[in-house]
Formats: sequence, C-alpha cells, structure tokens
Amino acid sequence: MSSKISGRVSPQPCPHLLDFCYRNGSNPFRALQDCIRVKPPGGRAAIRREPFEVPRCGTCDESSRPRLYACVACAAVFCHAPPLHSHASAHALSVPGHEIAVDVDRAELFCCACRDQVYDRDFDAAVVAQTITSTTSTSGSTVTQCKATGSQPDNLRKRRRVDYSLWAPNSRENAIIENHSIPLHDATNGSLISSTELPWGLRGLNNLGNTCFMNSVLQALLHTPPLRNYFLSDRHNRYYCQQKNGSTLNGSKNSRFCLSCDMDAMFSAVFSGDRTPYSPAKFLHSWWQHAANLASYEQQDAHEFFISMLDGIHEKVAKEKRKTHSPGTGDCCIAHRVFSGILRSDVMCMACGFTSTTYDPCLDISLDLEPNQGVSGKSSLAKSNNSCNVEADCMGSSQNCGISTLKGCLERFTRAEKLGSDQKFFCQKCQVRQESLKQMSIRKLPLVSCFHIKRFEHSSIRRMSRKVDRYLQFPFSLDMAPYLSSSILRSRFGNRIFPFGGDEQDACNEVSSEFELFAVVTHTGKLDAGHYVTYLRLSNHWYKCDDAWITRVNESIVLAAQGYMMFYVQKMLYYKASEKQAASWCDVRK
Repeated sequence: MSSKISGRVSPQPCPHLLDFCYRNGSNPFRALQDCIRVKPPGGRAAIRREPFEVPRCGTCDESSRPRLYACVACAAVFCHAPPLHSHASAHALSVPGHEIAVDVDRAELFCCACRDQVYDRDFDAAVVAQTITSTTSTSGSTVTQCKATGSQPDNLRKRRRVDYSLWAPNSRENAIIENHSIPLHDATNGSLISSTELPWGLRGLNNLGNTCFMNSVLQALLHTPPLRNYFLSDRHNRYYCQQKNGSTLNGSKNSRFCLSCDMDAMFSAVFSGDRTPYSPAKFLHSWWQHAANLASYEQQDAHEFFISMLDGIHEKVAKEKRKTHSPGTGDCCIAHRVFSGILRSDVMCMACGFTSTTYDPCLDISLDLEPNQGVSGKSSLAKSNNSCNVEADCMGSSQNCGISTLKGCLERFTRAEKLGSDQKFFCQKCQVRQESLKQMSIRKLPLVSCFHIKRFEHSSIRRMSRKVDRYLQFPFSLDMAPYLSSSILRSRFGNRIFPFGGDEQDACNEVSSEFELFAVVTHTGKLDAGHYVTYLRLSNHWYKCDDAWITRVNESIVLAAQGYMMFYVQKMLYYKASEKQAASWCDVRK
C-alpha cells in the first residue's frame, strides 16, 4: 500500500499500529520500557517482566516455538509458528484492539493481523537507549568486581568450541510437516495459491540465525536468468569439481569449500519441485570459510555479502586456472560473466583541455540518494581477487531533500563534476597539477545490472552512522542508453565523425540497453537492527520472499518498498514465458 502526499508516493504504515498509538496517547509503549532486559555486553534486547522469566504460549504452553509474542494490550504471550499455526494471530482476531504484540526475545514490534514486523520510532529509541545504558552500567560494575576478585569476566574466558552439526527432522517432525503443510497464502486477494500455479523454483529459505541478509540476496541470484541457466544446464558439476580438486579424498585448505559447488547444489534443491523451505547451511559454512571476518550469527550487510560471494566464486576459479582474467572482458568466472561491466572515467584539465581516461571493471553501481549533492555515487570495483566500494565524500542532510528516483541517481552519477582544489590532478600536457572536471560513464553494460542504494552512511568526522530512510522511485523497465560512454561523449562533443577513444563499439550495445526489473532487495528497520526481504518478478507476478515465507503481492507494494538493491536483466534475456503470457492475455481482451 502507498499514499500520495504533496505529489510524493511514500510507504503507508500499518493501520493497526496507527490505531493503537491513537488510542493509547503520546507514549503507548511506556509499560514495555520497564520490561526491557539486555544481556551484556552488547547483547540483544528482550522483553521480560522478571529477569529470569521463561515465557510460554498461553494456548499451547510451549516455550520453544520459533517466535513468542507478548500482546501489548493485555501482556498475554502467544506463539507464532507459520505455516502450522499462529496463536498470536488467533488472539488478535478474537479480541479487537489486540493486534500489536512484541517479540519477547528480540524486543521488536509485530502486527499479528498483518503478520508483519512494524516499527515505532519512540519504542525503538527507548530500546536503543536502554541497551546503551545497560551496556555501560554493567561494564563498569564488571570491571570493579573483577578487580576485587582478581578473576576474568565470563565473556573473556575461553569458551569450549561447539562443532557445527546439520539439523535434520526426525520421524515425528517429518510427520508434523507432512500433515500440517498448507498451500502458500496469496496476500493480494486472500485466496490460496496451489503449488501448480507457483512459478518453477519458488521456494522459501530458512533463517539460520540473523541470515535474512543472505537469504534475500540468494533469492535474487537463484532467479537471475543467466545464472539460473548456467547452473541448471550443468555447466558447473559439483561432483566433477570435487573429484577434480580431490576434496572427497583429502581435506586440504584449498579444496575443502567451493561456493560454485554449493550454488549448484542449491539450484538443484530449489528447482527440484519441493516446496518446503530449504536450509542453505552448507552454503553459509562455505561462505564463512571464504569471509572469515564475517563468520558469525550477527546481522551483516546484504550488499557486502553479495560482493563477497561473487568474489569467492571468482577467486576459486582464478586459483584453479592459475591465471588472471580481466573481469570486464567476460572471459572469467560465471559471476563476472553475468554481473561485470566496465566504467569509463574521464578527467579533463580545465587549463588546456587534456583528458585522462581510465577504465575500471565493476560488479555493481552504488548510488547516493541526495538529489542536490551532485555526483557522489561511485561503483564497486572488482580488481582481480577483491572488490571495494568507494564511500561518498560527504554526508548531506538527505532526510530533508526532495524525492529521489533511480533515473535521477544515474543522471547524477554520469554528470560532470568539478574536483576540489585539494584534488588537483597532474596534467601530462601542462606538467603541473591543475583543476579538473571528472565524468563517469558506462563503457560496457553487464548482462545483469545491480544497483546498490547507499542507505547506510558512516562519517569519520562526525563519528556517527545512520540509515537513510528516503523513499526511492524505481521503474520496472529501464533504458541505460543515456548513461553509456557513447551517449555521454556525443552529448559533450556532438555527433562527430571521429571515434571517441575506442568507444564506437558502444553503438552496438544500444540495441540491448533496455533492462527489466526482476528482483528488489529491501531493508526495513534501523541501522543495527533491521530485516531484509526480496521481491521477485516471476511470470508477470510479484512474490515477497521473507525467509521461509512466500506470498504473492501487488505491484503497488513493490513500488512502495524501501529499495536497497535492484536487479535488472537485459530485456532480450528476460522471461519469454512472461511475454507469451502477456500476448495471450491481450488476445483474450481483444
């Protein structure tokens, strides 16, 4: 749902939360603030009336359900375990005004009627304040106690290593799953979607503990047409790869993990026809081996995971072939064949007009939301075995600026900007440092373009971090021709006969410069406590992938979402089934 205010389209908040806040005054959650408990140091906030209370569902008396919610109106605790049952939703439907609840283990608000997480600025501020207060006060008392006793605090003592073991349901749990499985719910019209109507390969992914960042990106990659066709056509056979690398015979460091093999296994499982949620535990373990600095159950950044994962696939191929490939040429791993493009950077001397041109490969393009800050979005550069994302130079007050659009962000990205006096470059013609103009453009388009919106800002000067909650308009169809190097150079110099530094080849790219949106990764919540969800466009329908839960949604819900990463595929590679379905629908209308 969305509302239009002063010509702007913005996401509409939960009506049940608005009604609850209206009925309970200016501070509707004041009773909950006394129940916020934080397990130090820096632990997650929880809701407990007593410090050592064990909450149980008031209906089934279970304490080990996936989620337990306390009703904010009556403080009764109920479980929420879809698709089996939801006593929390049953309570909300039976008692009007009791729709809003709070997760007792996460201190996060939840609407039991909408079955979705909701946010209140004042409540979140109270939780953050209590977390900071508890952490600082507890750390001070812990230091004092340790000095008196001469012992180490519990968090600094060496912990026993717990080996990871893959979970598998027993016979009783299998019986429960088979007997209580229900068709997916359609959020558009309230009807049930039969499994035969669902697109092939649409399957939920279990959350393994704050892994929604991984699940959201994996859902987009599983339905990226070139990537899907590559793995489903057995271009990377995991059994052959393991045999070639000897990983089944020895456990050497170089052969004990392969992200491509795990992707192959995941594609086989997701497109097997099984509709039960899949657990990507093997892939998570392999990714941890590649990105050891991110190996934890803490929430990570979805964009950072995306770059790190593609990096891991590329690094494995480079080691096996023992030679360096240029990521922008396409003669590389499948990750760079699909996502890698080439950016052109022109720096022109303002004194003599000499232009220095450089080309850099990129896996995605990061864009700022500030509409009046000039060109500050840069790209993630993929250099051999690693990628880096260049930060914005300044942190503008984007919360107070006008609405942003994806096309506007791309226009600012390719707009010429004057470099500051402290950024003078050495002109080879003048032989001195001169002021200059810099302009970015796209030399080569990838098969799939990923646009990353910079919603998380970090300032070393202000020593602060924050999330930019600005709404971004993005189109379903996008023409990238205006942002190509050939178009930028023609707009600068006009239609000339001479070639533009080898960029005459871009003319052939213009026939495939039209892209179609097929996946949107969104982020809701705060900087350090949020949730990632992916919207997929399959067979001309949109589906919301929220970890293990899949629901069909309207286009308006997707357009109102707070986009964080957008995936566009070249239109010539877009789903033929969608075009045929649209054509047949037009024939019926005629």
